[in-house]
Amino acid sequence: MSLPTSKDLLEGELSVRGRRWVLRAPDAAVVDAMAQRLGLDPVTARLLAGRGVNENEASAFLSPKLRDAMPNPSVLKDMDKAAKVIVDAMEAGKAITVFADYDVDGGTSAAQLIRWARGYGVELGLYVPDRVLEGYGPSRLAFKTLKGQGCDLVITVDCGAAAKLALEAADGIDLSVVVVDHHLMGADLPKAAALVNPNRPDDESGLGYLAAAGVTFLLLVALDREAKARGMNSGLKLLELLGLAALGTVCDVVPLVGLNRAIVAQGLKVLSQRRHVGVQALAEVSRAGGAMRTYDLGFLLGPRINAGGRIGRADMGARMLATDDFAEAMDFAQELDRVNTERKVMQDQIQREALEQAQRIDHDGLPLLVVANPDWHPGIIGIVAGRLKDRFDKPVILIGGSPDGFGKGSGRSIKGVNLGGAIAAAKADGLLLSGGGHAMAGGLTMEFEKLTELREVLAEAVRADFGVARANRASKIDILLAPAAVELSLLEILDRVAPFGSDNPSPTVAVPDLRLTYADRLRGGHVRCTFEDMMGNRLNAMAFRADQTGLEDALFARNPERFHALGTVKRNVFRGRESADFHLVDLAHARGELSYT
Repeated sequence: MSLPTSKDLLEGELSVRGRRWVLRAPDAAVVDAMAQRLGLDPVTARLLAGRGVNENEASAFLSPKLRDAMPNPSVLKDMDKAAKVIVDAMEAGKAITVFADYDVDGGTSAAQLIRWARGYGVELGLYVPDRVLEGYGPSRLAFKTLKGQGCDLVITVDCGAAAKLALEAADGIDLSVVVVDHHLMGADLPKAAALVNPNRPDDESGLGYLAAAGVTFLLLVALDREAKARGMNSGLKLLELLGLAALGTVCDVVPLVGLNRAIVAQGLKVLSQRRHVGVQALAEVSRAGGAMRTYDLGFLLGPRINAGGRIGRADMGARMLATDDFAEAMDFAQELDRVNTERKVMQDQIQREALEQAQRIDHDGLPLLVVANPDWHPGIIGIVAGRLKDRFDKPVILIGGSPDGFGKGSGRSIKGVNLGGAIAAAKADGLLLSGGGHAMAGGLTMEFEKLTELREVLAEAVRADFGVARANRASKIDILLAPAAVELSLLEILDRVAPFGSDNPSPTVAVPDLRLTYADRLRGGHVRCTFEDMMGNRLNAMAFRADQTGLEDALFARNPERFHALGTVKRNVFRGRESADFHLVDLAHARGELSYT
């Protein structure tokens, strides 16, 4: 295999999508040395080097084991206190309710706790707030309702760390609360019986990259230890719940490093055994066959679970994952599948309307787009914001309506532009009723009459960051290959570096100097196409949503040029036959040759 020597593969030129192509690991000598010393093939060595994995770390990266990555749960602040409070309540026969966020991370965290307690003969209650009517996280009203229903202890999962007023109210009505979260929080800690969060300011565990599902799994280890020390016995092995932790970790898009990587790698093996009735039911309705992969979790199972929290009944996903009854799980799975289809229809309509509105705005000079319509469903606008962000390559905020008449906004950003900071600045200026987030995403509540001023303030807040980010736009390339190398044997090599996700993306492949021989528009804005190299070797490719990325125009130009193609290689199973598919994500005009060793 030939390896390029130039870090900038296009040597100053930009791709069709306006990006530089940058090689992740340009030093061929480093790659060759790693391959020789560790006995690796050149592709695997290049992938490791490109991800910053050195020779000492390679073995653990390629074969992540839970026993090697698992810390003592006690390193997390308040972990031992939380375990004691919960087991005390179980032994005393108190009523315990899990209060979960409405997304996959919240649902998988809740299901882990419920299934763990059931192993000890204790049934926990479940409360998931309605996304539209109640909003994110615990409220004073929700805690008052639970207290009125006889609840003695609430365990919040994937929420609660910032609910200072609600937790104070719970304390005022003698309702104990254990908070299990992973979101960033300030130094003013809320009042709780225990607060387990690797991102609390005084936590020194170094586990701030965990999803709530990962934090919950560590809580289960601590709970199991506490319960067994008191002579309590369970009919459930903790590893049976690792698949749920993996599902939440993948769908919350946290970095797949350290403990997360081990949780996902081993959790996928657990899920592939098809013993979890909720996951199995959802896999059947979503047609996820064979061994479970991160793609199945992130693109087949996750969106259906999230659909319940977006436009359906908020607790459906968590209840499906918590049940031991396959018939009940299948009922939930089928309803989630139906709701997900409904969500897609609503999403397509909102996306068309948002795109039309965005195109009416003279946005070329704007570093950020804000589009609004009080008729848009607040549970879907975040997905559409992400689509428009990809289309225009700039931060986008969509603002929909809500029952209280205020605008509910959700935004997505590009790397290098701190959207959460911009929203915080707008809130400080009095333009928002509430708002927050992090660098890549944020949410807000506002009055529609302040929309014009909000646009101006947000744009000004991100202008400097956007200029730098736009100048540094680059796609990172893992390997350069000929068309003939895009086959199943390549996938077997790439899979060695799996699981893929945040901070360990699916390898990106560049295929140089190709002639376009066929292109056909498909429904949904996709394009199926075929390229050939100088030797007549074919590369069959699919460009998804090409109408939104600029690739469609390039593929259907009257005088098509020779191209360098950029994409990912995916496994496709159709009627029992496997093949390697090339998913085209960018093109560059082949005005010159790529550099080789």
